[in-house]
Amino acid sequence: MPTATELAVLPATDQAYQLLYQDDALLVVNKPCQLLTVPGRHPANQDCLISRVQQRFPTASVVHRLDYDTSGLLVLPLTKAALSAISKQFQARTVKKRYLAVVAGLWQPQRGRIELPIAPDAAQRPRYKICPEGKASVTDFEVLAIDHSRQCSRLALDPVTGRSHQLRLHTAAQGHPILGDPFYAPPEIQALSHRLLLHAARLEFDHPLSQQRLSFDAEPDF
Repeated sequence: MPTATELAVLPATDQAYQLLYQDDALLVVNKPCQLLTVPGRHPANQDCLISRVQQRFPTASVVHRLDYDTSGLLVLPLTKAALSAISKQFQARTVKKRYLAVVAGLWQPQRGRIELPIAPDAAQRPRYKICPEGKASVTDFEVLAIDHSRQCSRLALDPVTGRSHQLRLHTAAQGHPILGDPFYAPPEIQALSHRLLLHAARLEFDHPLSQQRLSFDAEPDF
């Protein structure tokens, strides 16, 4: 049975998605924060990115997702062939993603890799947890800026694997939760931002028809 938390109502933002690229095979869109990628389990959570996109592009489908709280880039296939081809790229980990985040504290070192396994947290669904029995999870990071006055750091995060809540958990496990994170940041860090400061800023993949490498960038609003 789903828990009350899993069936929480997540109000959809009034902010519209941005259409950045369109052809016969796929779309690339910039999802706003506080919008589900697909419909939620609660009946009130039907307003989501894909339902909005399908009003204009009825054949659009989902091949990967961003959390409700995370903004940024998504590729949406328009045909079954494109869906299959892009799915295989995700499985082969040839799709490259870069996220930007603002985390609490002064992050050290300048760059590196986090390897911590992740598993569902059965006692606190829909949260996840760092767990030795979890699935292998790998994130590369680079510090882009340090703000001494605000005691926070801006990071580029490149997920090698794509686990749920991976970037939020990996940064929090280093003692630097993402500002505004309602799940993994303590109340005082949550309160520093009205939204989760995590944004999917770059997306690279091969076009399913031409095989040309495509790269898209979208700056965050933070």
